[in-house]
Amino acid sequence: MEEQFYQLFEQYGVYAVFALCTVEGDITLLLSGVLAHQGRFGRYSFLWVYIFGTLGGMVGDTFGYVVGRAFRSTVKDYTFYKLAQPRIDRLVDKFGAASIIVSKYIYGIRAAMCVANGVGRMPFHRFLFLDFISCSVWVLILTSVGFFFSGAVSTIIGDFRQIGVAVFFIVLAGVITFYLIERFLLSDTIEDADPETIHRIEEKFHDIEEKLHLHTSETPASAGDPSTDSATPERKKKVKTARHESG
Repeated sequence: MEEQFYQLFEQYGVYAVFALCTVEGDITLLLSGVLAHQGRFGRYSFLWVYIFGTLGGMVGDTFGYVVGRAFRSTVKDYTFYKLAQPRIDRLVDKFGAASIIVSKYIYGIRAAMCVANGVGRMPFHRFLFLDFISCSVWVLILTSVGFFFSGAVSTIIGDFRQIGVAVFFIVLAGVITFYLIERFLLSDTIEDADPETIHRIEEKFHDIEEKLHLHTSETPASAGDPSTDSATPERKKKVKTARHESG
């Protein structure tokens, strides 16, 4: 089993991490962290897992958003959406837009939350910005758990490939234990958490998002032409006067 697992990731590498994270990434990221500690993805293994895991998560979430946006009139009738909607509404009421971020750690509503943001027509650039934060933190945490847990076991027992299958199952058991804690204990804790801290963090991210959006909306043409709408009223008046005098 150990060799088959290694062969799968050796054959497809971080592309397997990307593909699996588009669907369900918890176990993938935990075990990828273990393999990254062993350098199974080449030089800078941890960084590659982080990048491809984040991209995979964002692709999967964006697909859910697009489905919600394109089929908003019919997706509300689907059973999975009806079952998740009360929990989604509670999260949105408590955490606002930051519910996208916290939903990554709540069992059963990740995909439905992305669909709900599409149904609600959240601006795509805002969804993408918040989802990047959500996925990058999620990947960093889970990959780090696998990476450092693997390192701890290796320090105590020795090299995985020298000890063999027994150590692999020790690590696997630890990974699955954390997975179950994250799925069933952490999700309830987050749903009952005080939203004030999340709101403060969300405000900081919102300020960053507004600055980025404002910066990208300012084109060089509008910045260089004082007669455009972006010019101040005083400058517009001066330009108008100068043109009148020259005429």
